[in-house]
Amino acid sequence: MIHLEWPWALLALPLPWLAMRWLPPAPASEGSALRVPFLEEVLALGAGPGERKTLRRRWLKMAPWLAWLLLVLAATQPQWLGEPVAVPVSGRDLLLAVDVSGSMAAEDFLLDGRPANRLQVVKAAARTFIERRVGDRLGLILFGTQAYLQTPLTFDRDTVATLLNEAVVGLAGKETAIGDAIGLALKRLRAAGAQDRVLILLTDGANTAGEVAPRQAAKLAAKEGLRIYTIGLGAKPMRRDTFFGPQIINPSANLDEATLKAVAEITGGRYFRATDTESLASIYQELDRLEPAARDTEYFRPHQSLFIWPLGLALAISVILAASRLSWRMTARVSGVAGQTSFGGSR
Repeated sequence: MIHLEWPWALLALPLPWLAMRWLPPAPASEGSALRVPFLEEVLALGAGPGERKTLRRRWLKMAPWLAWLLLVLAATQPQWLGEPVAVPVSGRDLLLAVDVSGSMAAEDFLLDGRPANRLQVVKAAARTFIERRVGDRLGLILFGTQAYLQTPLTFDRDTVATLLNEAVVGLAGKETAIGDAIGLALKRLRAAGAQDRVLILLTDGANTAGEVAPRQAAKLAAKEGLRIYTIGLGAKPMRRDTFFGPQIINPSANLDEATLKAVAEITGGRYFRATDTESLASIYQELDRLEPAARDTEYFRPHQSLFIWPLGLALAISVILAASRLSWRMTARVSGVAGQTSFGGSR
């Protein structure tokens, strides 16, 4: 169906008639002009049959009114409304806070059978998780030495996934500001006003930068009803052969699990430990179970703006009308000059 977004614009339809009715006419031009008594007869001879001349006069009289009608119609913002479309909505605001500090460049994971750094594995696992969050408003925070809101809360999951995929190690600095990331998430979720607010924070280190301690930020989040799920990332201790013989190396030595567990416990969330690609994928599946995607359904009607059609027709009529008047004036001038020459010769 066709819907007028601003129907009150139709009140402007009688404005030209009111202006002609109540406003004084414009003063006539006082410039010099050549008056030829028999100009009308000359133009009539060149205008063709009488019927064509009458149609031309009617066109010149009605075209401005038709153009005004189309302009007013365009101003009403006509729209074509489609059929109602069901959209699942959970009413949840969910922020992903991803560590992009320098330690995320460590290559202690395998992705498709090849060595990969931690951030690459996070991107691969989070992409599938984001695609499944139908009905949630998602946002993305990247943090290192500082925390940045990379993507505001939105239903556009593709944009969130794309911007996460474009993140690089060291983008926000080399250190890790876990407390500031929680504080930024709390600020953004508080402004959004949703009742169900969730933060998923993923890091491979300890809080080494920022102005706010993670536990203090968690206490503020708990007061605001923000649940925080924390994920500690890093491989298990592994044995490597070196020049000095076999050694046990712990890639996750800098991971502060105690703080991450405390943050999750304070806010009513959970702590997860990801030691490889499979365990990270299973963590996201568990988060899907703990925070179901869609509960309610809302409807919206897609619409398509149609104002461009009456606006384009009005413009076309204006161009044709201007061209017609210009042609008429040029014909009048030529006929006037011919009349002046003939009149002068007769004298």
